[in-house]
Amino acid sequence: MSETITADREAALISSVPKSLYIDGQWREAHSGARLEVQDPSTGKVLCEVADAGEQDGWDALHAAQRAQSDFAAMPPRQRADILMRAFELMHERKDDLALLMTLEMGKPLAEAYGEVTYAAEFFRHFAEEATRISGNYQTAPAGNARFLVTKQPVGPSILITPWNFPLAMGTRKIGPAVAAGCTSVLKPSELTPLSMLALAQILQDAGLPAGVVNIVVTSNAGGTMEPLIRSGIARKLSFTGSTAVGKKLLEQCADHVLRTSMELGGNAALVVFEDADLDKAVEGALLAKMRNSGEACTAANRLFVQRSVAKDFADRLAQRMAEFQVGRGVDDDVKVGPLINAKQRDKVQELVEDAVRSGAEVLLGGEPIAGEGYFYPPTVLFDIPEGARVRSEEIFGPVAPVTPFDTEEEAVAAVNSTEYGLSNYVFTNDLTRALRVAEAVESGMVGINQGVVSNPAAPFGGVKESGLGREGGDIGIDEFLETKYIGIAM
Repeated sequence: MSETITADREAALISSVPKSLYIDGQWREAHSGARLEVQDPSTGKVLCEVADAGEQDGWDALHAAQRAQSDFAAMPPRQRADILMRAFELMHERKDDLALLMTLEMGKPLAEAYGEVTYAAEFFRHFAEEATRISGNYQTAPAGNARFLVTKQPVGPSILITPWNFPLAMGTRKIGPAVAAGCTSVLKPSELTPLSMLALAQILQDAGLPAGVVNIVVTSNAGGTMEPLIRSGIARKLSFTGSTAVGKKLLEQCADHVLRTSMELGGNAALVVFEDADLDKAVEGALLAKMRNSGEACTAANRLFVQRSVAKDFADRLAQRMAEFQVGRGVDDDVKVGPLINAKQRDKVQELVEDAVRSGAEVLLGGEPIAGEGYFYPPTVLFDIPEGARVRSEEIFGPVAPVTPFDTEEEAVAAVNSTEYGLSNYVFTNDLTRALRVAEAVESGMVGINQGVVSNPAAPFGGVKESGLGREGGDIGIDEFLETKYIGIAM
């Protein structure tokens, strides 16, 4: 990480990355010959072009997965585990390239990119271990006249759709359990950040994954390419990470053939600080919960509720710490905040800030886009957000921390739950009873107590309400790719 990144180093890395579709174990161009541009969000300039798939390419990928399914499901679990472990090791061997590649196409600071490579690789190691632990059950029927044999089998070919904000980890979090369970797949990464997933496909190929097991289809026409595949009934599973609006459309498409679904959708996480909390630790936790990935995370703390007696002190401390965060290209030394993904996202963040200020919020830090090339937005702290402000109800996806005072625990819980989302929340207090009481009362799939990061490959990740269905990670993540079969045996 101490290496100085030169323009020649960047160019050499981009040149070395596959830029074709990966279908049936082969690198190939799109049938139409179309290509799409991949942009560096820190400059707005084009990094390279990659193959741009159409519907026929999607069909080729799905049919390849369909052909490979039977043999791959029959592969011994230990062999599937060994492939995942080899991929885990290769990711660590190539961490320098993977981290830099991610920074170039997505913008996040290089230190965070290294962290994501480690996090992403852990999904392969975790599910390599889970592959050999798939179990069933055998029991006597209550009447004694039969035996119940319960077993688990791969759900079948799966469609995996990943977002741009964690381009490597969101892929391994889906590929890991699919491979461990014995499922083949077609994965569509975001067209904004396809290079990380193409590099991962190369790693899987080098690790010995059989042809057709994982197929990577990059496309600028997601609906036209993927909807026919989803509606075909050939795939039996869809795992999607992205917005709630898109997730709802995909659920409708899955209804045609009743596909199994995992949906990790939008979030509007709240961070609650009670007056008895250690404010220094609460500020540090808030920095992690808010500023990870420059706020472009579904688990990011979008709403910070702080008990009134300490609210202004907390907000001032947070603003002081966030003011120390250097903004710039992710490859530059000491940068803590990279660009937002594109101009559209930067403009949305600014709209939310302007709306909050018009509504009466006080700006303690930032509040205006940074001029110049790239899509930069400064760390911003807003204080005392009126209830009608959009920032109270809409996902920000940027480095903006809106702090709102509250008086009672009941008021805080009601504010936390006043959203259609329910992915993650965070609670800071030194009262263990209160911590557990609030954690049980808030409506979310995950709660962090006195910590600003809850994601862990060994723990279940997912939400409630309009934040999604199913769980990824943990010892139940593999179940999303398994069907339970009961066999009754007469005695």
